[in-house]
Amino acid sequence: MFKKVIGQDNSESQRTAPPLPETRHPEPIHAPVQPSYGSQQPAVVAARPSPAATRNVLSTDVEIKGTVKFTNDLVVDGKIEGEINSDGNLTVGENARIKAEIKTATVVVYGKVHGNLTATDRVELKASAEVVGDIKAKTLSIEAGAIFVGKSTVGTPANLPASAQPAAKGAATPEAPKQGTLAGTAS
Repeated sequence: MFKKVIGQDNSESQRTAPPLPETRHPEPIHAPVQPSYGSQQPAVVAARPSPAATRNVLSTDVEIKGTVKFTNDLVVDGKIEGEINSDGNLTVGENARIKAEIKTATVVVYGKVHGNLTATDRVELKASAEVVGDIKAKTLSIEAGAIFVGKSTVGTPANLPASAQPAAKGAATPEAPKQGTLAGTAS
């Protein structure tokens, strides 16, 4: 490969080896790859979350006025004014400011919500939460330090005793035993 040359002039430009081809490591594939038949190499397919595990995020710099609809999970850390409707799960981040009627399966609140919350399953108010509005849910959890001003209706009509079931149509109905009004800070 190298040969020794005696008396060679150093001013002569040195030959440089051709540049090596750039070696790149394959990056993860984010889309399914169709296997090529006849190829001995297995097709590489990135693991995709199932549609049920999809989580949508609205950052602090997002502001929406209108109706928000989503399917699975939504994490809001921005501002929404209007309505939020879904069969999925809503998480209201600490920086979120929401002025909306919320109807979802579950709601977990860390930020501020001004409006009524209706959940088919549960509502959780974390210590940093501030909710001004009525809450209707199967279960309600309020951590110490959370602020809730409004009425809450907890449970489902099937869980109510017969004496609390609504009377004939048009007649006055008694309030459910699990219904109450809470104002101030939960302790």
